[in-house]
Amino acid sequence: MKPILDELYHKNTSSPEGLLYLLDHLDSEAQELLSTYSHQTRLKHYGRQVYLRGLIEFSNVCIRNCLYCGIRRDNPKVDRYRLTQEEILDCCREGHILGYRTYVLQSGEDPYYTDERLVELITAIKAEFHDAAVTLSLGERPYESYQRLFAAGANRYLLRHETASESLYQRLHPDSNFHNRRQCLKHLKDIGYQVGAGFMVGLPGQTNEDLVQDLMFLKVLEPEMVGIGPFIPHGQTPLGRIKGGTVEKTLIMLALTRLLLPEVLLPSTTAMGTLDSLGWEKAIKVGANVVMPNLSPVKVRDKYELYDGKIWTGDESAHCRGCIEKRIIGAGFEVNMGRGDHPTWRR
Repeated sequence: MKPILDELYHKNTSSPEGLLYLLDHLDSEAQELLSTYSHQTRLKHYGRQVYLRGLIEFSNVCIRNCLYCGIRRDNPKVDRYRLTQEEILDCCREGHILGYRTYVLQSGEDPYYTDERLVELITAIKAEFHDAAVTLSLGERPYESYQRLFAAGANRYLLRHETASESLYQRLHPDSNFHNRRQCLKHLKDIGYQVGAGFMVGLPGQTNEDLVQDLMFLKVLEPEMVGIGPFIPHGQTPLGRIKGGTVEKTLIMLALTRLLLPEVLLPSTTAMGTLDSLGWEKAIKVGANVVMPNLSPVKVRDKYELYDGKIWTGDESAHCRGCIEKRIIGAGFEVNMGRGDHPTWRR
């Protein structure tokens, strides 16, 4: 066990067989060493800095029908909404006053937001906030669309690959295509975005072999960001009664990702905070270095419910910056309100 962890720590690599052995046999002693190695790796590359991003969930309309997602197309109980450009700009204005210098614009795959509307929005944000970065998380779009949004000033794009297992992906995404998802990530890399991929831990039918595929896919892709969170069921989906993932297994995957991609920007997700009141802190201690508090208007926050029990008020709100800072400092880290670009981009 230790030779595999040593190779990960010193060389940032491992064979698929080594990773699978690790996941199959990880005991408490090895897990403690893994956490130590991942923590030391983040200290080497980022010190104790934790970057804050302002998250704006601007539409919960979605044409996709993913089996696990609360805002899936066929869920009739969702109270659908769309924010106007001015409402989104107001969120950015509030965030700017609070010190945020990255705005993460996230929505379902909503056809209303055409390239023209999004270009107008991005241009307006960049014109008003010259020092801010714009991150998009809008799902799958054509190459030409990604190009136009990048040319308008978008800096980053988050598109979780969800799972690197084709069979598992197709079971969970009945109207999506596994290969197109990967092609979109390649297009984003080619265009020049700082790219975010990622996956869920504890999906129904997911095995350790599947998780190893996720890690190996990330190692080849080399994204600038990786979002990893536990699967949490939503009662109004086909998987609503399925057992969800755990904080403990997610922490293992975060730590392994930090070792395989030592410079990656690694969020401590809202899902972690939903399952565990100290989930944010636990993730940060094993290598996570990004937190994305919610800047969305209070009137819509509870409507962007991807899973049951999602926290949307209190410490995880971007408006409670002091609460967040207190928690991060209490865990032994420091808040950084800068853009927080990936080191390769800064270099």
